[in-house]
Amino acid sequence: MAWQIDVPDPSSLLAGGCSIKGNISINTGERIYHMPGQEHYWETKISPQYGERWFCTEDEARAAGWRKARR
Repeated sequence: MAWQIDVPDPSSLLAGGCSIKGNISINTGERIYHMPGQEHYWETKISPQYGERWFCTEDEARAAGWRKARR
């Protein structure tokens, strides 16, 4: 049996250790957050200059108007 351990993206260290990625869809402008372990987490890049950001909790992300990625 292979084990998988999800660790925060190393770049989250710049975000104070917060590991939830708040991404804005290029196609729709929708604000979506990605949790460690979700399908597109590792390929999602955060560009603060475009309004994207890091969150420390899901509650924080939802309160700011973002929704969780579907997968």
